[in-house]
Amino acid sequence: MSITNIIRPLTSSLKRSTTILSTKFSTSIKDHDNDPVVDIDNPFSKEKVQCILCKTKIVPDYKNVQLLSQFQSPYTGRIYGRHITGLCKYQQEKVEKEIVKAQGAGLMPTYLKNPEFFKDPKLFDSEKPLRPHRFE
Repeated sequence: MSITNIIRPLTSSLKRSTTILSTKFSTSIKDHDNDPVVDIDNPFSKEKVQCILCKTKIVPDYKNVQLLSQFQSPYTGRIYGRHITGLCKYQQEKVEKEIVKAQGAGLMPTYLKNPEFFKDPKLFDSEKPLRPHRFE
């Protein structure tokens, strides 16, 4: 028996198996291409967190003293920080500017919260800040 007699059947069987594999592979690609592409949202993604003013689309105004007093400490009159109020940077800066404007116009007291607004519903819990601070 010569080597060529042994190799010929092996090479022919190899050629047949590669053509079978290539046709199977090509048909699976064609089937896959006909499937419609479905774009779905990631079910595991977290919901985008928005501040209370952005969520309700409220624009702070210096004439709305009742809203602005929610972001002021009843004991000292100081403006709460972002880590307590939970506002975004833009809204926090806007609220601070409007509080200063209202205090300058004489609509809000500077060193305390107006007693009329003590019983208003709270937008956030000032005793439990979102981010810890050094006094806790």
